[in-house]
Amino acid sequence: MKPVFKTTGKKDPVKEFAVSFSAGDRIFSQGDLGAEMYIVLEGEVHLVKTIRGEPLVLSKLEKGDFFGEMAVIESAARTSDAVAHADTRLLAINAARFDDMLRKNPEIALRMIRKYAIRLQEANALLEQLAGREVDPDSSLRKLPATPAPTPPPAPDAAPSAPSRVQRLVDSATGRSFFFGRSDEATIGRTDPVTGILPDIDLTPVDVDRSVSRRHAKILRRDGNYMILEEVGTINGTYVNDQRIPTGQPVPLNNGDRLRVGLINMKVVFE
Repeated sequence: MKPVFKTTGKKDPVKEFAVSFSAGDRIFSQGDLGAEMYIVLEGEVHLVKTIRGEPLVLSKLEKGDFFGEMAVIESAARTSDAVAHADTRLLAINAARFDDMLRKNPEIALRMIRKYAIRLQEANALLEQLAGREVDPDSSLRKLPATPAPTPPPAPDAAPSAPSRVQRLVDSATGRSFFFGRSDEATIGRTDPVTGILPDIDLTPVDVDRSVSRRHAKILRRDGNYMILEEVGTINGTYVNDQRIPTGQPVPLNNGDRLRVGLINMKVVFE
């Protein structure tokens, strides 16, 4: 289906450059040349790559996620298919709008850097595995060792370590607890399907409005005391006891403090 461009007489870039697809529509195909990247405004997009004739879903993208950026950065051919999994509305961005977007929203640049850092780590790991051996390119994927199974959580009757059990953030709306304290640094944010980054304190289940940035803030432990540090590029702010904290500057956290991350109101609990 040909995308429908929605325009308006007003200077609204979102409406002017929005494209809509119905569920099942192909946005672009592997090998296509393109001059635009996309940000998901509504709906869901699946990135699908065909390997040995079998389709493999690489990513499931939701509101706020981006894809197709290599066409803007390097004028490269599409490396996978992009398919609308549901009725979807996208923001189409060419090279000129991309430059302007980076200046106005630095979080996009940070997420892209993290995405390519993960790709580089994966590529380095693959080279280390294949070093010194003749490789059949068609079978290299089959020869990679299986991904180790994740460590299972402790049994219900096994008590967690003291710091992770007593230090937590409690969501005011649902009463759900988010524990931290196992390490000296815990990231607060939302699951990022683009980069695969999982924050230590994942607010995805309670952030129905997606007001929390993917990497929003960090809780730091120094000499037994806790502080919160807002990440660069955070959009909707971080508040301690109703006071907006400055980006990049650690602010003390105390038992009973009110913490707001985006639109999520929580209470800090140290027992």
